[in-house]
Amino acid sequence: MIYDLPLFRPPSEAKSVILQATIGCSHNKCTFCGSYKMKKFREKSLEEIRRDLLILKEFYPDARRMFIADGNAFCISTEKLLKIISMAKRAFPKLERISIYATPMDVLEKSDEEIAELANNGLKLIYLGVESGDDAVLKEVKKGATSREILKAGRKAIENGMMLSVTAILGLGGRKRSEEHAINTAKLLNEMKPHYTAFLTLIVVEGTPLHRKVLRGEFELLNKRELLLELRRIVEQLEYKTVFRANHASNYLPLKANLPEEKEKLLKQIDFALEHPEVLKPDYLRAL
Repeated sequence: MIYDLPLFRPPSEAKSVILQATIGCSHNKCTFCGSYKMKKFREKSLEEIRRDLLILKEFYPDARRMFIADGNAFCISTEKLLKIISMAKRAFPKLERISIYATPMDVLEKSDEEIAELANNGLKLIYLGVESGDDAVLKEVKKGATSREILKAGRKAIENGMMLSVTAILGLGGRKRSEEHAINTAKLLNEMKPHYTAFLTLIVVEGTPLHRKVLRGEFELLNKRELLLELRRIVEQLEYKTVFRANHASNYLPLKANLPEEKEKLLKQIDFALEHPEVLKPDYLRAL
């Protein structure tokens, strides 16, 4: 076993070879996230990564895509990332794309030149957790960045040659901040213009700070109808060209579209679900 479990990857990386270059998340303070709470963050050494690549090569010799884990491996220094990319390309000669998770601050801490160099050497796609465009929500969940910093990070990645895939979380503002969460998230996304836009739906993870707030009655969860209305409010405001996805396992209503061309179709699907809630996924089938 070369992986320190649990191991997470974006749904779109299901067919990618996964290289675990870091263990855990260097931030690991988001109140809603329980993914890496059991891990102490560390970077794997180049020797460990070289060994892992040799093992992975035996199983996936013709791999064309690679995802670098764990939670925000983009925090690794540019010099080291370039060495990892070079090693990966030697191990997998058919490799066409390498992708990675990043926090906004990871991106902001690298120079334009560093990001461009990484993109030119094969690191083509960054997955960035936006979560919300509302500063009150971002502060409450301890995201570690403001909406302007998140916007700056996203634009910086795009302008220096990276493809950008972002995620936001429906229901993250609770009942109290639902309207602001929707309006400001749409506003941020319209300014950022990511190539891929994905929405997850909040699942409260037992043992997290957010879970404790729910138990104390300090955070009111949205019901299914309210979540759909929040999503509709966001979608009707989106104005940029993007591949839109809300088909993650956490979502009650799986949706996918190319925007803006299929915006009306998307809104009609949401409206149909509002009128026919029986089409929504039951809670026991939802997952992270």
